[in-house]
Amino acid sequence: MYASTLLVSLLGASTIIAAPTWPALNWDAVKTDGLETVSEYFNMLAQKVEWGKSMASAPVCDLSKAQMAVAPVDPLLPPSPGLTLKHVAIGRGTQNYTCDLTNATAVPFAVGAMATLFNASCVASTYPDLLQLLPKLALTFNLTAQEDKMGPTNMIVSGKHFFTNLTTPFFNLDLNSQYQLGEAPCEKLNQTAAPDNAPRGLQGEKAVAWLRLKTRSGATGNLQEVYRVETAGGSAPASCQGMPAAFEVQYAAQYWFWEGTSQQD
Repeated sequence: MYASTLLVSLLGASTIIAAPTWPALNWDAVKTDGLETVSEYFNMLAQKVEWGKSMASAPVCDLSKAQMAVAPVDPLLPPSPGLTLKHVAIGRGTQNYTCDLTNATAVPFAVGAMATLFNASCVASTYPDLLQLLPKLALTFNLTAQEDKMGPTNMIVSGKHFFTNLTTPFFNLDLNSQYQLGEAPCEKLNQTAAPDNAPRGLQGEKAVAWLRLKTRSGATGNLQEVYRVETAGGSAPASCQGMPAAFEVQYAAQYWFWEGTSQQD
């Protein structure tokens, strides 16, 4: 398989699928720099397809070559010694909040998140510049009812992310029968603010924090740590003024899943 064929199969919109099945541009995003993001994506994709035509074989999806982003200020601690990268995904969904409408000075309270996870492992190992763009690109397109498409890409769904309670983010990577990667109930180890230039949300919301998570008892697939980096949007407003009792803020992020045989703080 030529490198260009692999790239288009991963990231290029297929022409044989009926147009209504693909997510539509979100016009709130387009009002900012959404069209520029889409244009940048397809220009980058075309450039890499041209490069791929001159390659004798397709690049190998070697996760040992993938490099997780490091925050420029107050970076997260690196993965624990002995852990290896198992999977990289783009999460596209919502951060969820509640407001106490009886309190005039109340601030939004985070009550979890829900997201679909799209397999980005091969992109992470071979095209890191494209990977960096994907959360911003994902936020430029509407969520679909089926949540099985991420913008104009052909990336397959690799899992779901949700909360089982207020303190337990959960990742199910066993949804795809071909790739049983495990399940991971988690707890937060530490966090750091997203960079100042991180992509903002559809209404100008700041990007949510970058996180380092540790799996809890019951995790499978030897999953040990999960990182959320390169976030786009998702933050709540500073106050509850004018907000409903419960609301969602759309976001996207990279999720990096690390595996090993033991857990270390």
